[in-house]
Amino acid sequence: MNTRKYLAELLGTFLFMTIGYLSVAAVAADAVPTPGLLVVPFSFGFGLLAAIFAFGHVSGGHFNPAVTVAAVVDGRTSPMDAVGYIISQIIGAIGAAALVLVALNQEAVAAGITKPGPGVTDVGALIIETALTAGFVAVILAATRHATSLAALAIPLTLVAIHFASATLSGASVNPARSIGSALVGGDVSSLWIYLVAPTIGGIIGAIIFRVAAAEDPAPVEVPATV
Repeated sequence: MNTRKYLAELLGTFLFMTIGYLSVAAVAADAVPTPGLLVVPFSFGFGLLAAIFAFGHVSGGHFNPAVTVAAVVDGRTSPMDAVGYIISQIIGAIGAAALVLVALNQEAVAAGITKPGPGVTDVGALIIETALTAGFVAVILAATRHATSLAALAIPLTLVAIHFASATLSGASVNPARSIGSALVGGDVSSLWIYLVAPTIGGIIGAIIFRVAAAEDPAPVEVPATV
């Protein structure tokens, strides 16, 4: 059992989500003068950056069940380790949401629940989240194979771009753990299924796209900071 790796995934996800969830709470409380569409995307991106630098060297830095699923498809992570990673990520996200609950209140947690935006149907949100997760995973797999020195920056910046593109449309989750934490602790799981199904399917699609594009490359290797 890779206890150190699982603990790193738990702590890294906790750090990542704590920064992200608190940024949403701060915007919802009008506690920051900067527009929320700037604060939240950069907070999640920089939160991921912090988690990668703090714990990525131990576990590979997934911090996202969709990334772990993609790593299994690409042969970088064993199915047994994937189970440990995903459980750890979910615990880390719930812990982060619980911290916001204790420090602030349930409304602050609920502000971060991912759900379709005004005028966006559940199916529309499902499509957006699937497509963006697939793209995100493809960036992660490519960066950690072909641009390892830049991966720790390219991946968080891609997450920032995803938030700019879809925060007001689908909630910009692309991460089941991120949605599970805020939904369970925030008290509204009505739209959670979207953010379980879409990123999982997107992760698989992204890994397949990468494998097809990298068909002539050497066999995949374990690399640090895969997110």
